[in-house]
Amino acid sequence: MKTNSIASLAIAASLSLLGTMANAQEKVLNLYSARHYQTDEALYNNFTQKTGIKINRIEGKEDELLERIRNEGANSPADILITVDAARLAKADSLGLFAPVRSKTLEARVPANLRSANWFAFSTRARLIIASKDLNPGEVQTYEDLADPKLKGKVCVRSGSHPYNISLMAALIDHIGEAKSEAWARGVVANFARQPKGGDTDQIKAVAAGECGVTISNSYYVARLLRSDKPEDKKLMERVNIIWPNQVSYGTHINISGAGMLVTAPNKPAAVMFLEYLASDDAQRYFADGNNEWPVVTGIAIKNTALEAMGKFKADSVSVATLAKNSVMAQKVFDRAGWQ
Repeated sequence: MKTNSIASLAIAASLSLLGTMANAQEKVLNLYSARHYQTDEALYNNFTQKTGIKINRIEGKEDELLERIRNEGANSPADILITVDAARLAKADSLGLFAPVRSKTLEARVPANLRSANWFAFSTRARLIIASKDLNPGEVQTYEDLADPKLKGKVCVRSGSHPYNISLMAALIDHIGEAKSEAWARGVVANFARQPKGGDTDQIKAVAAGECGVTISNSYYVARLLRSDKPEDKKLMERVNIIWPNQVSYGTHINISGAGMLVTAPNKPAAVMFLEYLASDDAQRYFADGNNEWPVVTGIAIKNTALEAMGKFKADSVSVATLAKNSVMAQKVFDRAGWQ
């Protein structure tokens, strides 16, 4: 009886050890995400199906995630930080959170102007002008036109501290210089129909309602409204014109969604595999068809009718590294101009 008990204990101990070894060998990726799109679920599930690597995901606002990573220090479980906007990725990089990634796949598939040494863009969105149909489209063909005194009292816009606008200002600084960019910002402020408030969709609704005549918005908000089945959204979009800015000069400003591997990543091989997956044909289609973003990889066939209906356009080719470099200066310019 005693011998049987000892044998049972030995078997139980062996099974426990095997279970521990299996858990230790489980392939995982710890993802900190500031992207909050339901369609990303399919993106991540597809990665797990292809690789067998389980994704443990923590979502939060970008500043909260950055603070968490810094507080966790060398013990952080995070392998990847994924977020939207070049300014936000630049902030993480400036804090020394990203590690360099050497990948022939990423270098071949992600255009040079859409990657830096430590992080990569995987989708793009354009900063469009949305104008009331009561406004002559010829009056607002460029970002610079938004500062024209003839638009006094007609401009609605979100905060100058928002990363979408900071990245636009960073691009303008590269194209026209700091002094002219500040003069532009002061001109836009002088044309405000109201103090900045709300998000891009709120600005589009304000234009459609006649509260103001013109705004700027990221393209995926526009595409979302165009794809909507709601009658009120369809009527809203019938009241506005979509304008691709600066088509005869440097092109429409492009912002990005991107990711980088963290310096302290405990699962670095899995992290590199995930970054390479985000540049794959399947993932690129998810970005486009699921969340109304353009792929960064050329030649990807998409089925997003809204993006197709918006047509082709000349995109600004300024590098995301330049946007990152100019982001601090951009915020200072907005502050001096009174664009709060």
